[in-house]
Amino acid sequence: MKRTILIAEDEADIRNILRLYLEGEGYQVVEAADGEQALAAARKHSPDLAVLDVMMPKLDGLAVTRALRQQSDIPILILSAKGQDNDKILGLNLGADDYIVKPFNALEVVARVKAHLRRSDRAFSSSIVLNGLSINTETCSVLKEGEPVFLTPTEYKLLSLFMRSPGRIFTKVQLSQFLNGEYYETDDNTIMVHISKLREKIEDNPRKPARLVTVRGLGYRFEKK
Repeated sequence: MKRTILIAEDEADIRNILRLYLEGEGYQVVEAADGEQALAAARKHSPDLAVLDVMMPKLDGLAVTRALRQQSDIPILILSAKGQDNDKILGLNLGADDYIVKPFNALEVVARVKAHLRRSDRAFSSSIVLNGLSINTETCSVLKEGEPVFLTPTEYKLLSLFMRSPGRIFTKVQLSQFLNGEYYETDDNTIMVHISKLREKIEDNPRKPARLVTVRGLGYRFEKK
């Protein structure tokens, strides 16, 4: 699957050259000409990395960085004509991962994009993040909207299974076999209890689950959104 890069820059020529080089490296590029478009594009496309110009209309790159950091941990690269240390420190303190001064070499931007994506891959290789939940597969810990969730070993195994395959429907038979290695008809009620207890811990409203949903007549599915 292609990685998606968001380029937010009000100068069309700069957007075009960055798109050309990034697409040449196999990335999918989403463009925005101002800060408001950048935030809308981020919500719609969930980019893997953002390249943001500081001096943009409506919302500048620093404001967009601040807003993105409230909802995402993707790498953010700032582009700016201001090369003073104070400007760089401000951008980095707001949550940017890198600061590139204009004029720049497009090949350098591509190289930095690759480097940050590699670091991001290593940082999250032990994590599964989906729909407001985060699982660390090394520590077997779970966060919901940044807050710890304490699960039993069985609940953790089930949640891990669902989150590794979002959108896939698992039947009660499959879940029982996953947990116990075999299936008996009496296991149905046990699975239902485990699902109910898990929902109490991961859902905002367990009676109307939005993450772990029931597919009537088939089984259960973890939503991708």
